[in-house]
Amino acid sequence: MNILKIVIYNGWALIIITAVAIIGYVFEWPIAVLATVIGIILVIGLVTAVVSTREKELEKTSHKLRQITGYFYHRFMGDSSLSIFAIINSLFKTDDHKLWEWARACDMSQRVFNTWCSGFTSRLEVDTKTGRFTIYLRSYLNELWLLTSLYYEFVEQFYEIAQKIPLPKETLEQYHKFVVEYNSFAEQFRELIGEMKRIARTEVEPPSIKLAHEVLTIPVEKEK
Repeated sequence: MNILKIVIYNGWALIIITAVAIIGYVFEWPIAVLATVIGIILVIGLVTAVVSTREKELEKTSHKLRQITGYFYHRFMGDSSLSIFAIINSLFKTDDHKLWEWARACDMSQRVFNTWCSGFTSRLEVDTKTGRFTIYLRSYLNELWLLTSLYYEFVEQFYEIAQKIPLPKETLEQYHKFVVEYNSFAEQFRELIGEMKRIARTEVEPPSIKLAHEVLTIPVEKEK
């Protein structure tokens, strides 16, 4: 029964064309009329097939976007040890008061990011259940891009500080673990953006998702 449904759904145009050809032959329709009718059916069938293929591709990329959004939220936000904010909070263990001030300011930003990302994920789940996710696909992509772009600014700030000021070994090890997993996420996000740019004609460019940098040169603490 399922095979029959698939054949009818994908090959309805050929079935109708065959039926029209038989009817035209039986009732001796003029060749011009028969060719016109068959041509119209064929065009409609081709258009329907193209639209159906695009819808399937959109559904597939929509699923990927939902997955990558959930991955970003659970791995790099909230109470995750791989959150850049968790890494920044470890700087409270140092004796540098300037780092404390910066970490304290980032702590306020973390609350905003957590609220934003949580609300974003909730809206995404609701629209997925109601079938409206595909309609707002571009908006969701743009919002996730904006969220990750602003998030990356904190990653970049931490990297610049780590290049200038000696940081605890544990903090740097935690940051390097973050870099590996975050860059894997960034590569997947780039690939998804490339697909969506082709299918949904989105305006976000893959290179706009930047990779995190490892701290290769560790500053030496000055003698007091």
